[in-house]
Amino acid sequence: MVGIVIVSHSQKLAEGVVEVAKMMASEVPIAAAGGLEDGSLGTSYEKILAAVEKVFSSDGVMIFVDMGSAVMTTEMVLEDFNRPNVRMIDCPLVEGAILAAVESVGGKTLEEILKLTEDVRTTKKF
Repeated sequence: MVGIVIVSHSQKLAEGVVEVAKMMASEVPIAAAGGLEDGSLGTSYEKILAAVEKVFSSDGVMIFVDMGSAVMTTEMVLEDFNRPNVRMIDCPLVEGAILAAVESVGGKTLEEILKLTEDVRTTKKF
């Protein structure tokens, strides 16, 4: 199964997205990497790397980020982790993570899920 990492400036937000994703797809390998080590707001290289390592498999990992420095910090992790099947995804955090979780449990490959997340970028809620 494709693993999922949720990167947010807020530990609570990252954990909340994981909670909702697991409600939809309880078996998915997913990890939260939110906030700094002391619980304050920010992004942590160490937390992101640990989360990627936790859910990594040969099927790959999709990393969903909230904004700003989450992107920059994740890019540094990707450089150092250096595996082609670990990708940062450009789409809405919650919607993308839920879609990826459900499709991963359903047996879709990393590339198949990547294509599906492209549609999430422009999906209107109402």
